Amino acid sequence: METIVLGGGCFWCLDATYNLINGVTQVEEGYSGGDIPNPTDEQIYYENTGHAEVVRITYDPKVITLSDILEIFWTIHDPTTINRQGPDTGEQYRSVIFYDDETQKTVANTSMRKAQEVWDDPIVTEIQPLKTFYAAADYHKNYQTDRPDYCQAIINPKLTKLHKRFAELIKH
Repeated sequence: METIVLGGGCFWCLDATYNLINGVTQVEEGYSGGDIPNPTDEQIYYENTGHAEVVRITYDPKVITLSDILEIFWTIHDPTTINRQGPDTGEQYRSVIFYDDETQKTVANTSMRKAQEVWDDPIVTEIQPLKTFYAAADYHKNYQTDRPDYCQAIINPKLTKLHKRFAELIKH
């Protein structure tokens, strides 16, 4: 198994998406890229800690490649907006890829160059080495499943894109 940490707006959206993908065995909501250890939700949102909302995706590379995971990433969020995804604004909602090693860094950079061919505006996604992943509070887990009405407006358009473009990768 391998892992990659991605931020593309609210982590509930990424969680909802990647949990549907064949070969993805776990999706964990959390925070990364900031300056203080073990941040709380309140610190992330009100104290400008530098952390991004992220998901740590554990996947089986024999079933799905990192390139496929990143192609999904570029499709389901807007990587051309700085510190914003839809109504969510702030540094914690930035588009970012945290890589574990040089191979992941190379795949991420190649993937971003390929994705730029699709987007009219420049991609602003950060690609950084992963220092630390901090798990989010338990109430964030499966948020979209537990509160479907609350998440419908933000998550469903992403899931529609996923089903339309990547139907062959979705678990049945």
